[in-house]
Amino acid sequence: MRSVVYGILWVLIFPGICLAQNYHAIEGSPFAGSLGVAVNPASILSTPYPWDVTIFSVQEQHSTNAITLHNYSLLSLGDTVSYQWTSGYKRRFIALDFNVHLLNARIALDKRQAIAFGANLRGYGVARTGPVNYHDSLRNMNQFFDINQNTIYNGNMTTSSWLELFVTYSRTIIDDEYKRINAGITLRGMRGISGAFAQMIGGGVGRGVSGTQTIYFMKAGSARYGYSSNYDRWKSSNSTMQNLKDLFGNSRPSVSLDLGLEYWVKSQAVVNNIEKDEAYYDYEWKIGVALLDIGQNVYKFGTQSRIASHPRSDVSDFDLNRKFDTAKTLAQFNDSLATIVDNIAALNGLFKIWNPTRLVINVDRPIQDNWSINGNLSLNMPWTNTTKRLVVKDLSLLTLTPRWEKKKLGAYLPIQVTTDGKFWIGGAFKAGPLLLGWHNWANIFSKSRMANGGFYLALVVRPGGGPKGEKEDKRYSCPPY
Repeated sequence: MRSVVYGILWVLIFPGICLAQNYHAIEGSPFAGSLGVAVNPASILSTPYPWDVTIFSVQEQHSTNAITLHNYSLLSLGDTVSYQWTSGYKRRFIALDFNVHLLNARIALDKRQAIAFGANLRGYGVARTGPVNYHDSLRNMNQFFDINQNTIYNGNMTTSSWLELFVTYSRTIIDDEYKRINAGITLRGMRGISGAFAQMIGGGVGRGVSGTQTIYFMKAGSARYGYSSNYDRWKSSNSTMQNLKDLFGNSRPSVSLDLGLEYWVKSQAVVNNIEKDEAYYDYEWKIGVALLDIGQNVYKFGTQSRIASHPRSDVSDFDLNRKFDTAKTLAQFNDSLATIVDNIAALNGLFKIWNPTRLVINVDRPIQDNWSINGNLSLNMPWTNTTKRLVVKDLSLLTLTPRWEKKKLGAYLPIQVTTDGKFWIGGAFKAGPLLLGWHNWANIFSKSRMANGGFYLALVVRPGGGPKGEKEDKRYSCPPY
């Protein structure tokens, strides 16, 4: 049973380790360019460059209260890296998201219109349990049930990864002396390459006595789990290239949509004709509102997907240990499960997983001398996983980012609160085409905090000339005589 549980966690965590949206440092920045599409499709009209290309970028973040890594940081990889499951009575979770951008480009058609396009690989995953007691000295199911008497067992896991091609169009729809409003739309064609879920609902056990031994019996609960069928085509006898070809070739298409607006409160400083072109991109406030990732990925059930209910009341904790300890594959797990429940059936057909649909509100405020501050609020749709609706969600909730930024240099200090209440202080810097950042400083300096955080890296090419000179702070300029 332990092998199967670890396998489920591997399906969840694998995409993040191998490689989202959350390049927090440059949110609201006029130099975000094609990277800004992920925050708001209207933002591609905010940059003064005629074009830019994100040759490659990768971002990953993860959060958990279930596992602690020891003797491991970005500055020091110890010889005895270890992990520990957290003890106590609590709800537990593991969550992550990642993305890889490949050749994303932005082109300004003119000052009032711009397009962007490219390819991305993205993934989200989460596993959650209801309140349950655990400590790492437990040796069998009897001891586990003994410290969890009267506990109702609930839990769920959902993960979705996909390849997408996107195109974005943004246009200025209102522009006068005091304000500018830009609107944008992104259309995506997607292929779901990895989907999986597992749900346990209302699990419970009864208590009995046999001689001097306390015994626990299955009493209630149902389970439902499935995965995308393209994994059935992964064969150890095939080459890696053939397996990847089968994995991608048997994915299913779908579509998604982003919508966004940006409202600029213009600077009222007086400028001369020489500075007029440069001042076109000046603002006192920039307020963005976007509805992102409206859509679902579609998967076909794999052959070992199952639904099970009505556990047999004569199955004891001893039987559970005996039946599941030797299960090393999902097929063997299913064979064992069939012996402890009255109802079990294969899941067939298609299942859908909602993308992390969310409302994003972004406010950007220049201060002076290349200093600005940005606030970003990301509100996931208030959906939960049910037997009829599967969802993944974004990790970010609220981010406040002070930044010092010029054309080729930048320093950033994103301060983030995640949807699970984690508080992170991160950092990033920009040097020419390179952007490097991390979500949590503790990943660098602490040897026990690597289980929460992540990083981002981007290589963005812009035209050599770019905007002319560094912008002067004109808010306190006097009118020319």
